[in-house]
Amino acid sequence: MSKNILIVGINYYPEDSAIGLYTTQKAEYLVENGFEVTVITGFPYYPQWKIQDKYNKRPLFLSETINGVKVLRVKQYVPSNPSFIKRILHLLSFTLGSLINLFKTFKPDVVITIIPFTTSVFLGWLLKIRYKSKLWVHIQDFEFDAALDSGLMKKKSNNIFKSLLWVERKLLNKADVVSTISHAMLSKLKNKTRVSTYYLTNWIDVSLFSSVNNNSHPYLSSEKFKILYSGNIGAKQDWNLFFNFLSELRGVDNIEVIVVGEGAEKDRVVKGLKEFSFAKHFNLVPYSELPSLLSSADVHILFQKTDVIDTVMPSKLLGMMASGKPSIITGNLKSEVASVLKESKGGYYLDGESVQEITQYVKYLKENKELSSELGAYAKTYVKEIFSKDEVLKKFKNEIENIS
Repeated sequence: MSKNILIVGINYYPEDSAIGLYTTQKAEYLVENGFEVTVITGFPYYPQWKIQDKYNKRPLFLSETINGVKVLRVKQYVPSNPSFIKRILHLLSFTLGSLINLFKTFKPDVVITIIPFTTSVFLGWLLKIRYKSKLWVHIQDFEFDAALDSGLMKKKSNNIFKSLLWVERKLLNKADVVSTISHAMLSKLKNKTRVSTYYLTNWIDVSLFSSVNNNSHPYLSSEKFKILYSGNIGAKQDWNLFFNFLSELRGVDNIEVIVVGEGAEKDRVVKGLKEFSFAKHFNLVPYSELPSLLSSADVHILFQKTDVIDTVMPSKLLGMMASGKPSIITGNLKSEVASVLKESKGGYYLDGESVQEITQYVKYLKENKELSSELGAYAKTYVKEIFSKDEVLKKFKNEIENIS
């Protein structure tokens, strides 16, 4: 018997990266398998932090049907420079507007709320009370922990932080199931709530990479050794380390560093890149071009801040690995990403304390094409076996069907 599903989350199609991509694929997969799905969401704005032109002049409230999913939108406040206070206003505008959209929905059997934002759980809880629905909370990011770790919230605001964590615990305990995307985050989750937990990892459709032809993506069409970062240009990445890395590369011949992305730190990064003749920036490509882009690199880089341990599991990592190219990643050695890269044998994970060490690995891969191909093959095989889209979503669908 099919179930009526309501999903609450600020990110959705046509956003085609990060949380918006996964929420969209999740909703559409359920529709393909006989469920009735409605999504309460905002206007598309991420990662540019600007409402997309196609939607900018649309009314405050908008109803659409996209690939069988009914989509109810509210036009939220979107700051161009998302400081902590402005993010709070961003959150509140979405939450208050979505309260109105709650009254436009059918009676859901299951409400799925996506964190961020934690206030989405409050909206889901209201529906649980009204309709006796089951409430499933899915955490893509522990937003309060991440705000502290990335510097958006200052440690001197300790009382505010404690209050937010108290609210978070209260809301999570209203759920019937709480899921998250990594084992490290799952372990942390068990310290935040007493309700049933579920491991719902992000996924990748590896078949999209199998159909990539031998032609390089236009952004990476040179014959040089191409080092790629593709993804959000935000506060969680260690951009100081990145620019130190570029300085170290000045003496290396026949290389090119390409940054493809947008986000809160974009202006700073683009300005910094102008000092390096071998470095370029491009805006994000459509999702349909992503396999070609990633597969055209010789090596992927991802420099994470070392104090972010288990609050994030970068979804971009799966695309990097599915491309069949090795990765060089820095961050906390206790992180989930470190474990994944070690298990896969798909590259090198470092603590980021030595720029020289990172550079040596780049040189090593540049001169050893056979090793580079071997590491890339390991990465792709691992992702296919562990993070296959069909397998992950099939298990998720079964859990939704059996929730009682």
